[in-house]
Amino acid sequence: MSGERGCLFNSLLFLIIVFVPIVGHIIETFMILEDDHSTAGKLLWLAVIWFIPFLGPFLYLLFGQRRHHVAFGQPSYGTR
Repeated sequence: MSGERGCLFNSLLFLIIVFVPIVGHIIETFMILEDDHSTAGKLLWLAVIWFIPFLGPFLYLLFGQRRHHVAFGQPSYGTR
């Protein structure tokens, strides 16, 4: 019985360690592609995210996102 529990634990641990970061990287890749960076900027951020596994996504969330400032009461369309 304890051998089966260890196998289940190892499988769950593998799923958490491998697949959760991959899903996060994929989501962040779509965020970069939808952002209004230049082509070179998008490629640079994609390289940072995929080649620096834990630090890259954190750096993009801190420094890479373009924020659109909209004045209060103004429509958000056409402000780019």
